[in-house]
Amino acid sequence: MTSPTARLALDLTADLPLPALEDLYRDLHRHPELSSREHRTAGMFAERLRAAGYETADGIGGTGVVGVLRNGDGPTVLLRADMDALPVAEETGLPYASGTPGVMHACGHDLHVTWLAGAADALADGRDTWNGTLLVLGQPAEETGEGAARMVADGLYERFPRPDVLLAQHAAPGPAGLYAHSPGLIMSASTDVDIVVHGVGGHGSRPEATVDPVVTAAYIVTRLQTVVSREIAARESAVLTVGRIEAGTRHNIIPSEAHIALNIRTQSAEVRERMLAAIRRIAAGECAAAGCPREPTVTVGDSFPVTVNDVDTDRRIAAVHGEVFGAGTVLDFGPVMGSEDFSALADGGLPYAYWFVTSTPADVWDAAGAGAGGDLMQQLAAVPSNHSPHFAPDLGTVGPGVRTLVSGALEMLSPR
Repeated sequence: MTSPTARLALDLTADLPLPALEDLYRDLHRHPELSSREHRTAGMFAERLRAAGYETADGIGGTGVVGVLRNGDGPTVLLRADMDALPVAEETGLPYASGTPGVMHACGHDLHVTWLAGAADALADGRDTWNGTLLVLGQPAEETGEGAARMVADGLYERFPRPDVLLAQHAAPGPAGLYAHSPGLIMSASTDVDIVVHGVGGHGSRPEATVDPVVTAAYIVTRLQTVVSREIAARESAVLTVGRIEAGTRHNIIPSEAHIALNIRTQSAEVRERMLAAIRRIAAGECAAAGCPREPTVTVGDSFPVTVNDVDTDRRIAAVHGEVFGAGTVLDFGPVMGSEDFSALADGGLPYAYWFVTSTPADVWDAAGAGAGGDLMQQLAAVPSNHSPHFAPDLGTVGPGVRTLVSGALEMLSPR
């Protein structure tokens, strides 16, 4: 039996202006903007909120947008969409592909803004059915892990109502039409680390007069591959990726430095500290073995916190999603190794729910399945994922993505 909240959500989203929302998505996709430079996107989003009757402010935490809709006594519910794109050259071949060279909405944030714009309109149009306050955020710089914290530091909860609960969602690979919830841990922490190996440069014909940082860096990279396999318990989840190694300028010059950039993904503070200690130890040990003139420089850089759903909130949202979309559409595939800065908005421990909306077009999913031999994980790995230059969500998810936010918000607001 469908609950009153699910029925109301279906009613409020029964006549969504899908062609207009799809046009908005195409426009946003065609005009991607990098982190902290989302001026056009923020302006468009702010204008839509003003037109829908929200008290609207921009420039929060840089390019952030906040819309407030006060609608009587009741809970304050925050809905968030991130707005930034990635430095990725698009290869989708779509007619609405990015018009900005080297920049692409490869993570679906254009879809997130479209979903939230549609939900903000639907909830404003249906304000006679609920009580409370909506706080709608267009957040910048999620990809760099800075945007949420900057909005909070810029007085988000002093200048606007402090929410009782926060809700957000993310496009993800998988057959379109599924909604993934995990009560508790859902996304991992991420930490960037940079290593500089200090050698002694010289001519390539006289290596005996140098200390080659390239060879030492190669040993470090190889040894780092043992951190997860030999130093982290099998019951723990962790990933270490060396994403960049740079050294030298010419074929016959041994450089004086080599640079290594790596990233670790962890699900507990203890494992993170253990991995950082191992990275420092391995780098120092290899440099000592090579006779480097000084110890390596190891710098811990940008980081993302873990994302841990409030159990009760997430279960409530998952239940209403199951009613809205039907049996078999809501699943729990457990925590993933990806990272988010959404939890930085939960200033002081505010409860939140964060979930995934699968968005792979049916033809792409089926084609991947044909070569996977019935192996679901192999099929999932074969479809373009977030951050891929081929990532292209199904436009058929525009309406359902609006509906997930509307039903989630109504579950948290007070009914009339």
